[in-house]
Amino acid sequence: MPPLSPFYVLRKLLSNERWQRLHVKASAWAVVGVVVVLVLGSWAIVPFESTAPRATITSFPLALWWSVETATTVGYGDLYPVTAPGRVIAVVVMLVGISVFSIVTASLATWFVGSAARRARAVARTLEHVEREGEANAARELRALHTRFDRLEQLIARDTGPGPGPADRG
Repeated sequence: MPPLSPFYVLRKLLSNERWQRLHVKASAWAVVGVVVVLVLGSWAIVPFESTAPRATITSFPLALWWSVETATTVGYGDLYPVTAPGRVIAVVVMLVGISVFSIVTASLATWFVGSAARRARAVARTLEHVEREGEANAARELRALHTRFDRLEQLIARDTGPGPGPADRG
């Protein structure tokens, strides 16, 4: 793969241990961030929604449940904001939830791809080692066979004497 190829650069980045640790840290901070946004969003939405007509989010536990189902994009439809400020808070919770779950999914994918790439590299190194050893063994065996054939030829020549001369051949 050429060094300027985007796939080459991506492969180099994904195989970098420091980059992978950065993904784990980013995922951890993303999870902390989403928990903070869920709690703050729940806390912020209750004053706007609890007194509104036809409100479904009337307490902190209900708001917390709503924020979790909104951030995870489940959205059962049982709880929803009816005021404009509540809807703005809902948009923030949705965007943060979608972003965080995307980051976590990308980090998991990076981890799986990285571990599969490490295993593939280990298998390739083992295969190269086995091939080199096999070639070296074959070369040693070939030299040993040549040595044995040379000795056999010497023994045959010694036991039978010189080979037939030109007068004996024809």
